[in-house]
Parts: sequence; C-alpha cells; structure tokens
Amino acid sequence: MNKSPQMSFPKRAFSIVVLIVAFLCLPLILMQFTDEIYWTATDFLAMAGILLGFWLFLEILYRFVHKKGQRILVGFIVLIVFILIWAELAVGIFNSPFAGN
Repeated sequence: MNKSPQMSFPKRAFSIVVLIVAFLCLPLILMQFTDEIYWTATDFLAMAGILLGFWLFLEILYRFVHKKGQRILVGFIVLIVFILIWAELAVGIFNSPFAGN
C-alpha cells in the first residue's frame, strides 16, 4: 500500500509550535530597537493563544472537511476571524472592552 508523504500529527504539531515561537520572537527582537512596539507578557500569551487556536481550527478543518472547495471556504472564514480578533486586540476596531490602545 502506497501512503502519501504526510507529516504525522506530533511532527506537524511540533513544527507549528516552532513556527509560532519564531513568529513571537519578531516583536521581542523589534522591541529592542524601537519604542513603537511594546508588548507585555500578556500580549505574547494572547497572541500565542490566538495562533494556536487558529492552527487547531485549521487542523479540525483538515480532518473533517474533505471537499477542497469547502476547505478553502471554511479556511478563508477562519482566517478572516483570526485577522479581526488580532485587529481588535491590537487597535480596537469594534471598541470592545478587550480593545488595545
């Protein structure tokens, strides 16, 4: 039986966690060079949670939605929700109590 060369879940999860940590290192490094970026530990934890949640939604999507068109549509919706949450936490586009400064 010929299996497609897919990464196993633990390897894929490890790769995603490494990518999230690398992504979160960017603001940490940039904070050393400019005062325009100021993240607290809470900001880093919130962004890590948002990125992990985004990945988990995509993982669920991959496992339960089998048609390519539906995957693309639901993936696009999840991406839009991710961007809206990120923007709300960063600058407060909806003026919620969780809005950033």
